[in-house]
Amino acid sequence: MSLLARLSPHLPFVRRYARALTGDQAQGDHHVRLALEALAAGERALADNMTPRVALYHVFQSVWRVTGEAPGSMAADAATRRLMRIAPRSRQAFLLTALEGFTPSEASQILDETFETVESLIAQAQVEIDAELATSVLIIEDEPVIAADIEALVAELGHRVIDVAATRTQAVAISSREAPGLVLADIQLADGSSGIDAVRDILAEVDAPVIFITAFPERLLTGERPEPTFLITKPFQPETVKAAIGQALFFHPRSTDAQAA
Repeated sequence: MSLLARLSPHLPFVRRYARALTGDQAQGDHHVRLALEALAAGERALADNMTPRVALYHVFQSVWRVTGEAPGSMAADAATRRLMRIAPRSRQAFLLTALEGFTPSEASQILDETFETVESLIAQAQVEIDAELATSVLIIEDEPVIAADIEALVAELGHRVIDVAATRTQAVAISSREAPGLVLADIQLADGSSGIDAVRDILAEVDAPVIFITAFPERLLTGERPEPTFLITKPFQPETVKAAIGQALFFHPRSTDAQAA
């Protein structure tokens, strides 16, 4: 199989990463082209101990470090401008895991860093993102102990909890009173009502990102309708919830539009 045939399924994604990394599509494509030319000329090679996708990103990173790490045009959208304000190495680790879906272990291969360093870089990016995107949060959860844990996590990130709803009716009423900037929702609620229905009602009136935190993920992962971007299974790890909150707020169009206005 030719080099191009091996890499072609991954090229749209490395272009996406390059655009997010540089803040400019033309500059991103330029660096991807340099990486491909280096591979074709034998100046770089795909690492045998990595999957083709990881190896391609690794080559791109090595070329980008040499050819220049300057950001692109700042006339980009608000989310891109936010990315450009994050320190370069932290930005890379964040994008590789949050946007490209690599595990921290794969990101450490791509960046030629230790696993511990990558986790630290991601945490640094998360702190910067959370500080910039503080918002109001509606928690839909019928278990008081779990609700209190989530509320503490939200407050720790600098967000403000509007209220905690235990039923669909309560959730809709709270949202009508004050529109949330983020919704954290369980699926099975106290009176037998559904968090899915509550979220559907809320999103009919409010444009906000949603993170489902549930012991019943199979109710959402049916393949019969669009599935949520952010789905956390109970029992959850606090760091997983924190990371999902940062990513949901960072990439949601409403956050982008609001800060661009």
